[in-house]
This record gives sequence, C-alpha cells and structure tokens, in this order.
Amino acid sequence: MFKTILVPIDMAHVAEGKANIELAAQHAAAGAKIILLNVVEEIPGWAAAELPSNLIPDSLSRAKAELGAIAKATGQELEVEVREGRSYRTILEVAKEKQVDMIIVASHRPGLQDYFLGSTAAKVVRHATCSVLVIR
Repeated sequence: MFKTILVPIDMAHVAEGKANIELAAQHAAAGAKIILLNVVEEIPGWAAAELPSNLIPDSLSRAKAELGAIAKATGQELEVEVREGRSYRTILEVAKEKQVDMIIVASHRPGLQDYFLGSTAAKVVRHATCSVLVIR
C-alpha cells in the first residue's frame, strides 16, 4: 500500500519512536521502504556564540550513531537520516525530497506551550502532502 514511510524519532523519547518503527515495519512487510529521521534543532545565533563550536557536529554524529543502532536492532534494512533544522519543517522537507507516502509521528500530551505554538506533530499533520499517522 505505502512505498516509502518516514518515521521521525525524537532521541529524548526513543521508546515512543520504537513503537512507531514497529508499526512501520508491519507496513514494510508489504515492501515499503522505511526512513528513520532525527532532527537536531538549530541553535539561534545569539545562543550559538556562547556554546562550543563543535556542539552541532557532535550532536549530529551522536544522533546518527544512536539512530543507526536502533535501526540495526530491528533486524531490517532501514534508511537513517539525521539533519539540522526546525523539526516540523525538516520532516516535511525530507518527506517531499524522498517522495514519502506516509509519515508515522509520535505525539505527546500537549502542554501549555503547545496551545500557543502548536506541537511538531500538529504542524506536520496540517502541512504534509501525504498521509500522516499520529501515535499517542
């Protein structure tokens, strides 16, 4: 049914991500390709000046290693992507670039900040051009 499935993983909530990978794996049994994505949030320039210059490159390589280990543990062949940027924008960009048919994204219980700004999952749902499955 789906040819390419994107599973964004927040490394702070890996347990939720693993459940999403299992769900994606069920679809992959029908021949779908699964792409795991982690987005390392960009740091505003005013804050970056006070942080070590290697913070982002180190974060990217650490996330790639952790996501690679998660992918390997599934025993399936999964593509791993790690990018820097704003979470929802990057998810949508990767979905378009990789011609994704479905995005499986985790959602947490919304806090007060989410009512004003909107959660990543909500923004992905609103702006995605493909199917989105939200897991809570």
